[in-house]
Amino acid sequence: MIEASFAMMYPQKNLYNSDDSDMDFKEFCTLLAGITEDTPLGKIIRIRSEEDKEILKHFSPEQHRIRNEWRERQTKKLYETLNKEETMKQIKEMFRTMFS
Repeated sequence: MIEASFAMMYPQKNLYNSDDSDMDFKEFCTLLAGITEDTPLGKIIRIRSEEDKEILKHFSPEQHRIRNEWRERQTKKLYETLNKEETMKQIKEMFRTMFS
């Protein structure tokens, strides 16, 4: 998706062309940030981030699937982070009580 989006936005740039091998990460990030909604990556980002209920009503089943998978993955990451933090609190408390 990134390659296709780059090809649409920046036809003179080729991510695998040795002439462009000197593209540094900062330039890559700058170009990536400029990707518009009419590219494959831009469309996916728009679907994933949509919150307008009126627009969501008109999403296709595929768009709902993309958005729901993304939200589930983000929720899982958040849960894992919170779970790790809670586990660390429990370990700290255990050591505190052991050595107090």
